[in-house]
Amino acid sequence: MPMIDAKFTMQVDETKKEELKSEFGKLIATLHKGEAYLMVGIQDGYDLWFGGKKLEKGAYVEVSLLGNAPSGDYSKLTGQICDMLADKLGIPGSAIYVTYHPLADWGWNGTNF
Repeated sequence: MPMIDAKFTMQVDETKKEELKSEFGKLIATLHKGEAYLMVGIQDGYDLWFGGKKLEKGAYVEVSLLGNAPSGDYSKLTGQICDMLADKLGIPGSAIYVTYHPLADWGWNGTNF
């Protein structure tokens, strides 16, 4: 049960959002999770500041998952996300934060796993 919630400072058109959703679907395999239960949220036009300065091109990506993954896998996924966002949106890695939220309980469809 992974969830990737991505917030971007710039506007992202619907075609690009579909591309990003598909890329996140591939990258989640790095944490040994599949796209079948992946939920992706994309919010554009989000205000972000770093070091007291407003970012023109920046991103904050939260990755939540049921259970945990090895630290090395988190590190690998961070690199993959930064590379993908640099390629697809032109966001430099220095303007991207990625956080991980492993969870013991996750609810879906009226019950918890």
